[in-house]
Amino acid sequence: MTRRRLPTPDERRLWRIAMRDAEPMPGRQIETEPEPLATMAELVEEPVATSLAPPPTAKQFPSPPRPVRAPHPPLTPGSTANIDRRTGDRFRRGELEIDGRIDLHGMTQAQAHTALASFVHRAWNEGRRCVLVITGKGSFGGLGVLRQATPRWLADPALRPMVLAIQPARPKDGGDGALYVLIKRRRDRKD
Repeated sequence: MTRRRLPTPDERRLWRIAMRDAEPMPGRQIETEPEPLATMAELVEEPVATSLAPPPTAKQFPSPPRPVRAPHPPLTPGSTANIDRRTGDRFRRGELEIDGRIDLHGMTQAQAHTALASFVHRAWNEGRRCVLVITGKGSFGGLGVLRQATPRWLADPALRPMVLAIQPARPKDGGDGALYVLIKRRRDRKD
């Protein structure tokens, strides 16, 4: 059990003011001679002088740390984990309308990488949703350099924030020599 706190002198004075008209019960005596009653002017406290320093501004307080964003999930062909089911199914089946295409045939790796990055940025800025990237199958039994490098380039930190998913294309759109790329929507667009 906690010990009872004794009233402060101010609390005792206020109690006496409140009870000044009360009469003690029979057989009880008044504690002691009451202190002289305070006037209303004495009860009102004088305002405390504030310091001359200006109040702190928002710039003086450090801003809270930004939340750490989880890195984008790995970009694996065929994975539609971060897309709604209906869009994912349509994307896998090649039923989404192709809004743009780029053909990387005949380019060097450096040229193809630059062209792909520019194409994805432009598609994202223009609000395109599904694009087709034609890499070719390669001349050595399906081990084409561009075909293997394109998913890595799309997973690069410069492009990954704009890419939702990649999927091998259907035979009518190039089959193993092409990829569907689902571009994220820009949320800051004013259409």
